[in-house]
Amino acid sequence: MSGLPEFLWSVGEESSDPWSVKDGQPYRIDQLDYSGHMRHQQADLQSIADLGVRHVRYGMPWRLTETQPGLYDWSLWDRALEACERAGLVPLIDMLHFGQPDFCRGYADPAWVDHFVRYVEAFLARYPQARYFTPVNEPAWTAITAGYLGAWNDRLASEPDFARILANITLANLEALARIDADRDNVWVSAETFNIPIALSPDLQAEVERRRYLGWLVWDLHLGLEPREEGAEFLGAVDPETLQRIKALARRDRLIAGHDIYPHNFQFFGGEAPALSIRERVALYERDARDWYQRYQVPFWISETSNFGLPIAEQEQWLDELLAAVGRMRADGLPMVGLCWYSRGDQYDWQTLLVEPTGQVTEVGLFDTARSPRPVAKTFADHVRRGTPI
Repeated sequence: MSGLPEFLWSVGEESSDPWSVKDGQPYRIDQLDYSGHMRHQQADLQSIADLGVRHVRYGMPWRLTETQPGLYDWSLWDRALEACERAGLVPLIDMLHFGQPDFCRGYADPAWVDHFVRYVEAFLARYPQARYFTPVNEPAWTAITAGYLGAWNDRLASEPDFARILANITLANLEALARIDADRDNVWVSAETFNIPIALSPDLQAEVERRRYLGWLVWDLHLGLEPREEGAEFLGAVDPETLQRIKALARRDRLIAGHDIYPHNFQFFGGEAPALSIRERVALYERDARDWYQRYQVPFWISETSNFGLPIAEQEQWLDELLAAVGRMRADGLPMVGLCWYSRGDQYDWQTLLVEPTGQVTEVGLFDTARSPRPVAKTFADHVRRGTPI
């Protein structure tokens, strides 16, 4: 697809930067700072390239590029793209990874959409060579954490707030894509959370199916599908003009739809969570991924995965089982076109979903905090060398 390989192998660099709370005060998460990536940027990118990977999910924080409305400092992006070029890596440009600039007032305030669109336009004017874009990382998860779980950023907690924020984020993503489409040949390389709710009691099955569908509603909006009845009811809280604009901008071409799937993504309702094996978890993902494709009929990839939710010793087994599922889906004709391990290095405070920022290491990287490769790094490189799974 437009210059991408038949199967897209990638690694991501974690750059989440939402607002959380620490000691009762607003606190800015900064994963790039915690990991020391900016101090080891070239070596980190080279370590990804040395795995045989040629595409990196990569972005610099919007808030550090635009500290005041309309005033841009491109030094971080200049440095980042030059470092990618030196390492022989093609960046999949990640423009918004949970965090807005300080002058924005949250995702519920629609004014941020125009700020973001102007930022994207300025980026396009400066960097004509960029072709692969994730304008907004995980639109639905950003909306869930800001509008439903009360975890980050706006810290609201209701379905109407979730719906309004989801609509604002979807609109921002589609407005950005429209600008990119008008400017150059490109591919929208998306990334979206792929949660799997499971009913442990028959009387909760209907509610679980509703939750599953609301998790997929972001795709109805982006791709222009008419929402099901429960989706239309959920969107009743949204300004009709916003929904009309989303419908007008919806697109499904030049797209690789992303599934962010982790061992942590399985949500059980109606009883104590069972101890699922890795193979059982992967089978549940494969079942839902096939159902997802039946509805949406677009190419897709695993845009994020790691052992998050499993011990570090089980990294290799998770990767092997997941790639076996990828091979089965491809053998059945599904356009499953890539996999990204997320992330290169370990992350911080994801055990509490960034709600309790204490600096605790989340061991999910191909490389540890000392930048030494774990056994899974070799396993990943071996898969890359063997090529397309089938």
